[in-house]
Amino acid sequence: MAEPSKVGKRGTVVIPAELRRRFNIEEGSLVIAEAVADGVLIRPAVAVPLDEYHRQFLAETNRAYAALRQDAAAWAEIEAERAELEGTLMDGLDPDEEWPELATTAPSPPRDPKRDA
Repeated sequence: MAEPSKVGKRGTVVIPAELRRRFNIEEGSLVIAEAVADGVLIRPAVAVPLDEYHRQFLAETNRAYAALRQDAAAWAEIEAERAELEGTLMDGLDPDEEWPELATTAPSPPRDPKRDA
């Protein structure tokens, strides 16, 4: 169904009542307007509360991790990569961590024990 609508002040567009009912779009509903090859697509936005999104993200991450652990070759590849990278990341957790290849000619300033505590 295609029905023309007029663009009003501030770019407002009236969505025909039949489409609003069909897609459960009410006053105040969020919609997404995006450019597509032949025009503008307006569709209902799916707003997921942050805690629900976080739960879904963690569930998907757990499923992907479990699937990876089931694939012995893929897991061995990940472990090999981890072993290769071990010790190469300067994360700042070790106060005595030094990187001579990054050292400058000027000596580092002395550490302030009060600040480092």
